[in-house]
Amino acid sequence: MAKWACLACDYVYDEEKGDPDNGIDPGTLFKDIPDDWLCPVCFVGKNMFDKLSE
Repeated sequence: MAKWACLACDYVYDEEKGDPDNGIDPGTLFKDIPDDWLCPVCFVGKNMFDKLSE
């Protein structure tokens, strides 16, 4: 499982934890998040995230 960082605000999406407050179950891969999902902190789209090195 990977982690993805928001380039705008440094929020980290952790695939293991998901984003349950916004309907993304734990274990959801970043590529499987719906395209209309937004960063829960600054509300930018998925295109503003970079994968962190593992």
